[in-house]
Amino acid sequence: MRVLSGLCLVLCSLLLAGCGDSGDFADLKAFMADVKAKPRGNIEPIPRFAPYQAFAYEASALRSPFQPPVKVDLVHREKGSKLLKPDPNRVKQFLEGFNIEQFEMVGTLSNDSGSFALISGAGGVHRVKVGDYLGRNDGKIVSISDSQIDVVEIVPDGEGGWLERPRSISLKERS
Repeated sequence: MRVLSGLCLVLCSLLLAGCGDSGDFADLKAFMADVKAKPRGNIEPIPRFAPYQAFAYEASALRSPFQPPVKVDLVHREKGSKLLKPDPNRVKQFLEGFNIEQFEMVGTLSNDSGSFALISGAGGVHRVKVGDYLGRNDGKIVSISDSQIDVVEIVPDGEGGWLERPRSISLKERS
């Protein structure tokens, strides 16, 4: 037991001897002399920034910059007819509340009552037939084939008349 306590005493004295003042603080003293030699001046004030001005985005009704621009040939532009116009008394169908661009044809069905097309969009898959309406421009489905749906829309010509604009929705192939 005495040997163990003597050994502990020797170890502690060696550890304490390592903590002694070796006097090698030349680098620290040089750094402190550098800091004290620098002139003490006034601290510059914080720079003033212009107040933030809110930006209101007003281009939401314009054409998307990611779609190609529509080229309009004013010389050969079709003139609309005053006789042709959408029927304001017709009851609107559900799919007329959505843009026609968001619909995709995903298939066809046939049975004894006729042929139908399946379109995806407006929150689900819908079955449509010839004569149904689709899109916001009074688009009437005029034909359905295995590869596309043909729609004729009635759009204003900008001069008080109306034009029939044919469109087609192609079958979306699985990739």
